[in-house]
Amino acid sequence: SRSSAMASAESGRRAAGSGRLDKYSVLLPTYNERENLPLIVWLLVKSFSESAINYEIIIIDDGSPDGTREVAEQLEKIYGSDRILLRPREKKLGLGTAYIHGIKHATGNYIIIMDADLSHHPKFIPEFIRKQKEGNFDIVSGTRYKGNGGVYGWDLKRKLISRGANFITQILLRPGASDLTGSFRLYRKEVLQKIIESCVSKGYVFQMEVIVRARQLGCTVGEVPISFVDRVYGESKLGGNEIVSFLKGLLTLFATT
Repeated sequence: SRSSAMASAESGRRAAGSGRLDKYSVLLPTYNERENLPLIVWLLVKSFSESAINYEIIIIDDGSPDGTREVAEQLEKIYGSDRILLRPREKKLGLGTAYIHGIKHATGNYIIIMDADLSHHPKFIPEFIRKQKEGNFDIVSGTRYKGNGGVYGWDLKRKLISRGANFITQILLRPGASDLTGSFRLYRKEVLQKIIESCVSKGYVFQMEVIVRARQLGCTVGEVPISFVDRVYGESKLGGNEIVSFLKGLLTLFATT
């Protein structure tokens, strides 16, 4: 609604208790997302502009062979290099290092991480920002397992794997957040920097470790229910070997935390 958009605009303008303008840096790690990238960027720009939120979008492409980088270069021209920053790497080096790479180039005081494959809708971002201001949280996490959150376009097997992974994690690690494998989150920049320095996991376990380490560091976590839509274009990257490495990583985390 218009009034809630205005309210989030107001809260998005000022840092809590200071006159400084808040800025939100979106980190978008990409690998073969040529079809999705123009759409997700358009939706992000629309969402930020409608709520009058100051933003930048940092695209970290890991040498996609499908021409994602060329598309990103076009987007940089269309929206301007102050809004779209292409910061590519030569080859696929994993999610954790993509975020470290992105943070180095981020000029915002808040970081938003999300998938570039349209499974996360930017319309939830103003809600993340509102939630963060409301509770002065260090982290706001989108959750598929609370309130009116949900998953669309997944078959039963995939839902069971996701729920199962989340359930096992809850039991082993007791992290105090309801969606640990999700990757749609807002962080205070300095908090994310600190957490990443203590992380050791790669791939999908990384998202979980971030929340576990955040708890260890005494960070506060707020949650916003989100709907998650399975990849619009392209193959899902969660294969059998990812599931095995997820469980291995989880047990390693359990043993070391």
